[in-house]
Amino acid sequence: MKSSTKNKTKGVYHESKGKIKETVGKVTDDSSLEAEGRAEKVGGKVQKKVGQVEKVLEK
Repeated sequence: MKSSTKNKTKGVYHESKGKIKETVGKVTDDSSLEAEGRAEKVGGKVQKKVGQVEKVLEK
């Protein structure tokens, strides 16, 4: 599997996982879990963009 595909896939995974953590943190009133989820979601978005850039540069 190409690194661009791996980065996009991992990015989507981390973004989804972050959304879940953020939601659970809100529901349980756990601000640290909510913040951790937000950070992971942002990291996933960045990793997804890196994969998209790599794909463009491969051409």
